[in-house]
Amino acid sequence: MKTSASIGVQSPQIYLPRRGIDLKKWAVVACDQYTAQPEYWEQVAAFVGEAPSTLKLIYPEVYLNAEDAAQRIAAIQTTMQTYLDEGILEPHAGMIYVERTSDGKTRHGLMLCLDLERYDYRRGTGSLIRPTEGTIVERIAPRLKIRQNAVLELPHILVLIDDPEQTVIEPITHQKGALNKLYETELMFGGGFVEGYALNSAMEEQVFSALEALAQPSLFAQRYSVHEETPVLLFAVGDGNHSLATAKAVWEQMKPQAGADHPARYALVEIENVHDRGIVFEPIHRLLFGVQIDVSLALKEAFGENLQIRSVSSQEEMVRQVKEGQRGHQTVGLIFGGDPPSFAVVEISNPTANLAVGTVQTFLDGFLGKQGAENIDYIHGEEALVQLSAPAGRVGFYLPAMSKHALFETVIREGVLPRKTFSMGEAHEKRYYLEARRILP
Repeated sequence: MKTSASIGVQSPQIYLPRRGIDLKKWAVVACDQYTAQPEYWEQVAAFVGEAPSTLKLIYPEVYLNAEDAAQRIAAIQTTMQTYLDEGILEPHAGMIYVERTSDGKTRHGLMLCLDLERYDYRRGTGSLIRPTEGTIVERIAPRLKIRQNAVLELPHILVLIDDPEQTVIEPITHQKGALNKLYETELMFGGGFVEGYALNSAMEEQVFSALEALAQPSLFAQRYSVHEETPVLLFAVGDGNHSLATAKAVWEQMKPQAGADHPARYALVEIENVHDRGIVFEPIHRLLFGVQIDVSLALKEAFGENLQIRSVSSQEEMVRQVKEGQRGHQTVGLIFGGDPPSFAVVEISNPTANLAVGTVQTFLDGFLGKQGAENIDYIHGEEALVQLSAPAGRVGFYLPAMSKHALFETVIREGVLPRKTFSMGEAHEKRYYLEARRILP
């Protein structure tokens, strides 16, 4: 397995389901999706039944606080070993080129390993591999229990590169017809279609060379108009930041005894080019449960004369006004639960953060600190937010999307974004588990 220390990349050994496994039942969406919709995961379980499936190898986060958490984790770890012992998973050496089509958009990616020694999730980091959003350290702890002693990792991590000249992934796309196809399948419940191809050795060498060129300090400084001593950002975590942070935390625990070449030093991810036309940044909305304090009054107290709230007649009008916004203002939608729910639009002048999501999150942190609501969740998708906000006692915050082209420069110049700033697509467009990698010998 080739490794390039300068760019923190290793060619992986990937485990794939053996021929004959029903891949539509095998591939399951990322575990951090549908966290407020247990019925989705119940439907997945019913669809999968007794068939081999990644559902039995991952922990859907909707169940993180379940009373049987320890038993679930033990069952996952046992099933991982069973799938290896029974040959349900078989090894494949080398990078895999992936195409994922959903809702008429196709994303193009590469499966490879990233060196966790080159990744740091702490705020203010200048590491080669960086988070794009603030890491909530408390969210790592329950995930540690799942990854510790697990023989396999199954990634839903999507890592972005900023490659406007399309030198890394796109040359492989143009040669796809010459590659050996490893898998293809329709994905359950509207997830679209995915296919994977094996790279040959020449293509892998091209990938290493192109990534090394992107990481040249002088070219990096020129591209972003920064000083040549500015630390290079080559890989920005787009989705799955807390999963990668968990992998890092486990490696730090293991490192003193494991040695530098242990497989847990690396994490399997899919890299994608932020300039890929198939990549769309969607906002991640906020939903308050058990609201105890009038949100409108709290907003007025927080922002004073810089705030305007106006009722709107419909969901469609709320969405239109938020998307159009006003120059110099941050515009956010509100959904008040009730029978029927009602809608409003908030405009904030002189905001406290560069992005609306940062302004709103700061407000919500203070609101929750005053016990203004019992809980908060982060919701992908307009329709899901509206539906989940409908019951009385709930309030949804509908947020605008950020431009994907501003991502790298913003992180380089300003550091990590507010947590849960953007999502690479809605819930059903998230990465589905299909590939695995052995992290314990």
